[in-house]
Amino acid sequence: MDGTVRSNIKIGAKVLVVQKQDQRTGKLTEGIVQRLLTNSANHPRGIKVMLEGGIVGRVQKICD
Repeated sequence: MDGTVRSNIKIGAKVLVVQKQDQRTGKLTEGIVQRLLTNSANHPRGIKVMLEGGIVGRVQKICD
C-alpha cells in the first residue's frame, strides 16, 4: 500500500520507513507505528510517523 496517504496508515501497523539521515542512501527501517506525526491527508515523500522505540521517519511501504 501507498505510504503517502494518511488514511492507509494505522497505529500498530508494520511499515518500512526512511529516516532523515538515510534519505540519500534510501536505507529502510522496519517497525510498528506508534504515532502519526503528519497532520495532512497526504504527503508526496511519505507520511511521517514515530515507530515503537522512538524512531521517526517517512513511510515508504506498508507491510501486510
